[in-house]
Amino acid sequence: MKNNNESLYVLKFRPILKKKLWGGTKLNNILHKKNTNKSIGESWEISAVKDNYSIVTEGRLAGRSLQELLSTYRESLIGAKNYMRFGDNFPLLIKFIDAKEDLSVQLHPDDQIAEKKHNSFGKTEMWYVLQTDSKSRLIIGFDKEINPDQYQKHIKEGTLTDILNTVEVSPGDAFYIKPGLVHAIGKGILLVEIQQTSDITYRIYDWDRIDNDGNPRELHQEDALEAIDFSNNQISKIKYSETPNKINTLINCEFFITNTIVINKEITVSHDQLDSFVIYICIEGKAIVYQDKDILTLQLGETILVPACIKNIRMYSDGAKLLQTYV
Repeated sequence: MKNNNESLYVLKFRPILKKKLWGGTKLNNILHKKNTNKSIGESWEISAVKDNYSIVTEGRLAGRSLQELLSTYRESLIGAKNYMRFGDNFPLLIKFIDAKEDLSVQLHPDDQIAEKKHNSFGKTEMWYVLQTDSKSRLIIGFDKEINPDQYQKHIKEGTLTDILNTVEVSPGDAFYIKPGLVHAIGKGILLVEIQQTSDITYRIYDWDRIDNDGNPRELHQEDALEAIDFSNNQISKIKYSETPNKINTLINCEFFITNTIVINKEITVSHDQLDSFVIYICIEGKAIVYQDKDILTLQLGETILVPACIKNIRMYSDGAKLLQTYV
């Protein structure tokens, strides 16, 4: 195969903004997403979900989609081991989410169920909380262990919320959401979501809301019953510490590795041992990224993708915080 390394560089993509019943204005007001709609719930930063392909905004490849790049550059873009594992399927989806109102109570299938029912990846994800209103909460799991019969009784009686576990959150909190874990993002929370490339959600309760046409949104009780994890022993909040100008581990799982980097000087970050693309998400401040002769600014709310063939980048900031994620 022709060596395409010379043509690749650090990539920025156009955000894909999603209007939602529960969306608000924080993606515009805090993360500068340049949209005047008052109910934007999600900004898909890097996506290869069908019909939602991210488009490059700068440089020689501007106007090309992430899917086109993957088909052309293959292992140069995502790494040899990733290309063997995923082929022309980019494995991660990166989002910012603004919950002006509570999201539906939901869960996601694992790889086995998703492949069988949807010909898709499952959906393992993590959240990093950026901003909250007063006393904002997440729903994570049940507050006790229950069995399927007890669960179905609560569904039929409309008392599901009586058995859900709620957690008050603050900026900087991070959570690992496994398939089968019942969860919901509560109103007033702005967060980053890093997940497998999948758009499969099983809703089990939606707060009796109706859509713009006056209809309740679809629930997925039968699918959920097969996929749900009824235990309450999952510790989903991530404990981590941070040393400035170093890579600090948040989570290392089968589907992605995510770290934090707090920068207050110039640093060099090596990707030499990773054999993977690397995504950087700016969650505080602003950083300057140097790659060969290219210079790129990464501001709060922006995301970049460093192709696997680029083994080192330099970064400078007098005060920035980034999430780094790869497979």
